[in-house]
Amino acid sequence: MNAEIPKTADIDTIQRIIPHRYPFLLVDRLRDIEPFKGAVGIKNVTFNEPHFQGHFPGTPIMPGVTIIEAMAQTAAVMVGVSMNMMDRDLLVYFMAIDGAKFRRKVGPGDVLELHVTTTRGKPGGKVWKFHGRGMVGSELAAEAEFTAMMDLPADAVAAVTEG
Repeated sequence: MNAEIPKTADIDTIQRIIPHRYPFLLVDRLRDIEPFKGAVGIKNVTFNEPHFQGHFPGTPIMPGVTIIEAMAQTAAVMVGVSMNMMDRDLLVYFMAIDGAKFRRKVGPGDVLELHVTTTRGKPGGKVWKFHGRGMVGSELAAEAEFTAMMDLPADAVAAVTEG
């Protein structure tokens, strides 16, 4: 495994790690990547996103479930960067979402920061648990604990656990 793990991920890197595409790619970049421990995802919320057509006409609000999905995508990219999973067809599946709370509306023009930390998981492991917080400036917009299963290629697991 490469000892030099990047501290950031741009949109190209994100798309080389997770399969999500428009309209369901919900993170624009990552910063402050701490391998296997956490990262901050950035989502620039814009009015032209499809969910704003119906949620809600005249009062566009980003659905809470999409905020949690953006947290999960941030976590998946963080783990993918940590394991050098570029171009490896990483798939990640929700197993549980616990303690979700929504504190502030998120809408067009907001910059949503997705602070994700690992609470359980190890290099090469398939089941991971994370704590996520969605922040707009200094305001907490949403938070949740979530568990995910990483569908990792066997050779990727071997490379991480042997490295």
